Amino acid sequence: MSRDKHPSGAPWRNFYGRRYGKTLRDTQRDFLDTDLAALAIPGVDWVANPDRRPIDPAALFATKREVWLEIGFGAGEHMVHMAAANPDIGIIGCEPFINGVAMLLGKIRAAGVDNLAVHPDDVRDLFDVLPDASINRAFLLYPDPWPKKRHHRRRFVTPEFLDPLARVMRPGAILRVATDIGDYVRQTLEQMQAHAGFDWLADGPDDWRKPWDDWHSTRYEQKALREGRTPHYLTFRRV
Repeated sequence: MSRDKHPSGAPWRNFYGRRYGKTLRDTQRDFLDTDLAALAIPGVDWVANPDRRPIDPAALFATKREVWLEIGFGAGEHMVHMAAANPDIGIIGCEPFINGVAMLLGKIRAAGVDNLAVHPDDVRDLFDVLPDASINRAFLLYPDPWPKKRHHRRRFVTPEFLDPLARVMRPGAILRVATDIGDYVRQTLEQMQAHAGFDWLADGPDDWRKPWDDWHSTRYEQKALREGRTPHYLTFRRV
């Protein structure tokens, strides 16, 4: 077996962050046991698709016109809100933190939305099988800040993640980034402005100080506000 391969056939990829948190409640375990399979995305699993054949994300959502992607949906409140507000859009969410996945599933039950799909793992596995220019909008909301300088290379806004993200976003597609960490803003702007695939859409300070018109605040943002941190809202366009 190659040293750079997992037994499933997947490449060894460094993964930083938590997959599990506090012990799940019985209701959350029930959500995972009974609801997750119906929302899973066929073809992302390395065992089922070792050749990494491209999937058709639009086929997950029957008559949906566009497909959006939320990377790291946390507890799912923004994702469910957007699904309810845009029933004609299909939304894929990626989140490796299983406690967050369980919370999302509970919100989906409560809201009764049916235009969501979930990959409860590393977004890079999804990037492997998404076709070029298949995503119409993407969200990166309050990503893990990795505040220590030596950990900044772990942040999402690095070429390891931005290159495949640019590939799967169609020309003209919008990427929204929200964070309350000033240094994350700095790194995001440095990396995005150096990347040939994105333009920053900002004409004045209000363009990053005010939330988007359809913004639904997350629990992470509410915590930041309580602790005195300032949210920033960055909008980029795939060129």
